[in-house]
Amino acid sequence: MDGYQEAFAQNLKELMGTMSISELSKRIGIPQPTLSRYLSCRREITLGNLIRIADFFHEDIDYLIGRKSY
Repeated sequence: MDGYQEAFAQNLKELMGTMSISELSKRIGIPQPTLSRYLSCRREITLGNLIRIADFFHEDIDYLIGRKSY
């Protein structure tokens, strides 16, 4: 497993706050099981889904994967 997957999972959890996986899934159109696997580092995120999540949260992709911090 690459370190970026762990950084992505942690950053996504922080961005979600109290939002459930189910709610995020509905709002961005990524299946709930897929999001769950991203959050547990059991699936590598696709570029399309990474862009979709970054756009939804208005975040930089480099931040999401841990290459940049604020």
